[in-house]
Amino acid sequence: MRCLLLVPVCLLVACAGTSPALRPAAPVQSPPAVSEAPRVETVEPRAASLEGVAQAMSATVEAARAISGGAVSLRASYLGFVGTPSGAAALIVERAVQLVGVKHLGRVARGVPDDCSGLVRLAYQKAGIDLVNHGFLNGENAVTAIYRRAQDRGAVHNHRPRPGDLVFFRETYDRNRDGKRNDGMTHIAVVESVERDGTVTFIHRGSKGIARSHLNLYFPRTHRIGQDGPVINDILRAASRGQRAWLTGELFVGFASPGLL
Repeated sequence: MRCLLLVPVCLLVACAGTSPALRPAAPVQSPPAVSEAPRVETVEPRAASLEGVAQAMSATVEAARAISGGAVSLRASYLGFVGTPSGAAALIVERAVQLVGVKHLGRVARGVPDDCSGLVRLAYQKAGIDLVNHGFLNGENAVTAIYRRAQDRGAVHNHRPRPGDLVFFRETYDRNRDGKRNDGMTHIAVVESVERDGTVTFIHRGSKGIARSHLNLYFPRTHRIGQDGPVINDILRAASRGQRAWLTGELFVGFASPGLL
């Protein structure tokens, strides 16, 4: 069994491109702190009850894939919801998909940092949206600045995402190097599609370049369904300094809609 580890490039560059123009402003309202969770198995669910749910879920996923041909975007109806991405969202997803496989953003664009914030900025520029033209606060990284913008404009949400939405994560690496999980907003990505089981596929700048990863908020602590099933939450923070690895579902903060940004 192979497990693809996609550690954010924030481990190497701090997703913290800063603007030369700083301005005073009220501090961004931080999302609730993530409490230290009990150690959980990040390879596969072992509890009998969870395994039973996972097996049933796997069967449902396979049936849905047989009908739909795999991942479905929110252009289609599912689970009682019908949504059509806006023209801007379609452009954002198109640009993000074009960049999948690129190792370094500097090879395809200038003027943005070669990190997770640079990827989303490039994708949103395709739709005419500059995610950081509101400026930075002192000591603020790019992910926090974009989240603050999304909060100020009422774009942050936690309901079912649409393709083109931003997705925010916190504490994906030890930004302040104190060995604690107190680093705030550290990673950002673009939603590409959503499967019928609720698994979100997003595109981000990982340690090996632009890649796809997965997030499922129904089972945030489950890495893989069953022994040979699909990955529904990728590892986003690698194990280190005596701490276990953390999954996308555990480090998730929120989504943001491009129409309000």
